[in-house]
Amino acid sequence: MQIDIQDTALVITDPQNDFLSEAGATWELVGESVTENNTIEHLEQLLAAAKQAGLPVFVSPHYYYPTDHEWRFGGTLEKKMHEIRMFDRSGPLSLEGFDGSGADWYESLKPYLGDGETVVVSPHKVYGPQNNDLTLQLRKRGIAKVLLAGMSANLCVESHLRDLIEQGFEVAVVKDATAAAKHPEMGDGYAAALTNFAFIASDVVDTADVIKEL
Repeated sequence: MQIDIQDTALVITDPQNDFLSEAGATWELVGESVTENNTIEHLEQLLAAAKQAGLPVFVSPHYYYPTDHEWRFGGTLEKKMHEIRMFDRSGPLSLEGFDGSGADWYESLKPYLGDGETVVVSPHKVYGPQNNDLTLQLRKRGIAKVLLAGMSANLCVESHLRDLIEQGFEVAVVKDATAAAKHPEMGDGYAAALTNFAFIASDVVDTADVIKEL
């Protein structure tokens, strides 16, 4: 996939404390993968390069409001996210308690994500962007190609990849700017994602590849 600032964007999923901070709700599961991949450093590098090149940046965040905890069913990890109060916010119209919370951006990414130019779309609620406005925001800006990074590899990143491909976008996954859980029974989410990225994505690249092309 050829990067062109006229029709390509960087999309980052869930660059939030509950995934990336050692104090986050999932660090026990994802921390090893985040550390091995230097995920945070690579996200910083991607964002810096994108901003310098004038490449549009979009964030698809994950938030849960009090009313979301009234859902009556969910998948395995979906239920777990509710149990551990992952990505919790006090309400859709309130930032009470948000600063520094698990739902907040990881601190070193804030200068890039809060610069007034990054497009923060409405939250996705399970894994994919089918129920938020990411696709609308991309199409309204003439975006046809996406560089995809963020958390976590086999859940939100892969779900965004699948939907964007179905929606007619070219999608390259930045494989070292993501990570995933390792679970003694369920397995290695990152390894599973890499297999599916290779089958599904338009391209699978490293952060260094993107920076070189930009």
